[in-house]
Amino acid sequence: MSSTSSRCAACKYLRRRCSEDCVLAPYFPSTHPDRFACVHKIFGASNVTRMLQQIPVQQRALAADTISYEAYWRVRDPVYGCVGVISLLQQEIQTSERELAKTQALLAMHAAAEGGGPRGELAAERASASTAVARYQLQGLHAWDPQDCTLLAADPDCQIPPSLPPSSYS
Repeated sequence: MSSTSSRCAACKYLRRRCSEDCVLAPYFPSTHPDRFACVHKIFGASNVTRMLQQIPVQQRALAADTISYEAYWRVRDPVYGCVGVISLLQQEIQTSERELAKTQALLAMHAAAEGGGPRGELAAERASASTAVARYQLQGLHAWDPQDCTLLAADPDCQIPPSLPPSSYS
């Protein structure tokens, strides 16, 4: 950056002139001063400059984004930082997978309970139902009794009724 144009966020924060060969200028524009403030608070300006100089030019933008992301979450959560966010996202994924398995098991149970149709279709439906229920049971959610097509809740807070009439699915 030239001294006649506006300074980058790093140079403004550090109260210095922004030279044309400023390493931080392309990654910390003056429009985002908070981004550099977090990075400086966590890593320090000289450390960030040194890290960016050691990385090939084509990878510096990604490195600066990663550094600023880590610094932002470290400021917001000093104990866990971005690891806390990753853990929350993993918990959401696990919750969604359990919900999907529960829904698949209920659909399979409903299909098996309706039965009807030729004997071959009934056997295929029962096989499909037992596969869905096996996946569901592996996650430790509920046990299913295929003989009378009821869902036996293993967890007392379960909101699923033991058996649902077919009209409730419409």
